[in-house]
Amino acid sequence: VNQILLLLLVLTVCAIVYNKVHQVPSALKSKTVDLESPEEMEEEIPVVICAAAGRMGAAVAAISSIYSNTEANVLFYIVGLKTTIPHIRKWIENSKLKEIKFKVVEFNPMVLKGKIRQDASRPELLQPLNFVRFYLPLLIQKHEKVIYLDDDIIVQGDIQELYDTKLAPGHAAAFSDDCDLPSTHEMVRSVGMQNTYMGFLDYRKQAIRDLGISPSTCSFNPGVIVANMTEWKHQRITKQLEKWMQRNVEENLYSSTLGGGVATSPMLIVFHGKYSTINPMWHIRHLGWSPDTRYSEHFLQEAKLLHWNGRYKPWDYPSVHTDLWENWFIPDPSGKFKLTRPDS
Repeated sequence: VNQILLLLLVLTVCAIVYNKVHQVPSALKSKTVDLESPEEMEEEIPVVICAAAGRMGAAVAAISSIYSNTEANVLFYIVGLKTTIPHIRKWIENSKLKEIKFKVVEFNPMVLKGKIRQDASRPELLQPLNFVRFYLPLLIQKHEKVIYLDDDIIVQGDIQELYDTKLAPGHAAAFSDDCDLPSTHEMVRSVGMQNTYMGFLDYRKQAIRDLGISPSTCSFNPGVIVANMTEWKHQRITKQLEKWMQRNVEENLYSSTLGGGVATSPMLIVFHGKYSTINPMWHIRHLGWSPDTRYSEHFLQEAKLLHWNGRYKPWDYPSVHTDLWENWFIPDPSGKFKLTRPDS
């Protein structure tokens, strides 16, 4: 009898130990499944847009168009100066955009001290927020991949498609090549635009000739950027851009009288031969270069992103294809920002 009782006791102890050992991995497995559920792991798409004084309506329209045309998990980084941040925050929080996910980031213009050559011909191109794209890793900390957009754009496609742009190994960014769409060539010629490096850099200067870049090389437009933050930091892109800004201050290597590209020119140098390309329909450009030249309506309807780069903006007058832009504009609740129209 004692032997039977002892055997039963041993069996009971073994059963208890077995259950305890096998319950732990079961619990861990359950938690792992929950953590990896699609709802929890949905990737955030960070989109950086600047909100500059006098043109905040542009940023609002851009954000509105992106938010309305996607189901993706978009996080907007809205970059402004200290004086403009309260206005844009109030605009968003008191409009239908109050549902968006956003962070307001203050840009300190002191980082540009001594790096910008004063140029009276196009002073608007020297505004501090034009250079935000140079400092993406300093403003955006936790994301591997980032989209930067100029404010004078609207998005007609799903921003997820742009975010899914493939970057080749070793490339820190993707841009639109200025020779990408034959349909834009007539527009470029008609307004006398430059779409080569000759239009942005002063090839009379030895420092530019020493780069070994043919002046007929196609330029690219940095108003739409898909960037890899790891590569950007690894290659010290920001430091390289700052180096060319400082050299321009000293040697006048490029100016706004050329391609209107005081922010574009250093990027053309630093990224030459080292960038991936964006689907051409994701950056239809030059809508702001002339108040007379127009694209076909069918072509614009097919476009995923429209960009009014140039002097003639869709919130001002004169400008072209303003109806496409106004579809996404949300009036300023404070009444400070107003559209300029022929009958206003």
